[in-house]
Amino acid sequence: MIFTSDNGPWTVKGPDGGSAGPLRGAKGSTWEGGVRVPTVAWWPGRVQAGRECAAMAGTIDLLPTVVALAGGTVPAEPVIDGRDISGLLLGTATESPREAHAYFRGDALEAVRAGRWKLAIAPQVESMGSKTMEPATIDRPRLYDLEADLGERTDVASRHPEVVARLAEVALRIERELCGPKAPGRRPAGTVAEAVFLYPVAAAGPAGRGRAPAPAP
Repeated sequence: MIFTSDNGPWTVKGPDGGSAGPLRGAKGSTWEGGVRVPTVAWWPGRVQAGRECAAMAGTIDLLPTVVALAGGTVPAEPVIDGRDISGLLLGTATESPREAHAYFRGDALEAVRAGRWKLAIAPQVESMGSKTMEPATIDRPRLYDLEADLGERTDVASRHPEVVARLAEVALRIERELCGPKAPGRRPAGTVAEAVFLYPVAAAGPAGRGRAPAPAP
């Protein structure tokens, strides 16, 4: 069993929208408060109880992980973004199989992270609907040490030019692969032939919205 949550607090809802605690940002942003969530895995006899893991992973990793745990293999084509993190779950690995994590808002790459280092290469909003933006470009990025500064308050780019150069190259490679309508890694949305709803619904009304079915007699 794997339990996780939706990303980030919804600050427009006020106190009812939740809190990111010490993390900066909220839902709709690429700050850690907008994307980082807790995850709990339970598998008696396989996943050690009480063990913590801080390695980088994401929900996109669940598909290849479950396939691997079931004894299968993910086809080489089409390439998917997820990685097999079964080693992290079972305690046989402590490092993420992902070289870097990409932070997208829509189809725009705003930041990349490798280990403790996170490089922001584009302006970041604080939350969904916010007008406040922290500026950054690929030529003048911001760098955060997430181990020392979980709240992403201190830009240390000037202190670590070698880290900036390494992550900037990673960001450019991701942009070449995924950003833009003709990028080689862009894939069209999938379709399902003869798709049906899990629950009965009425046909769309004049406004194009589905209507809930009438109660059964």
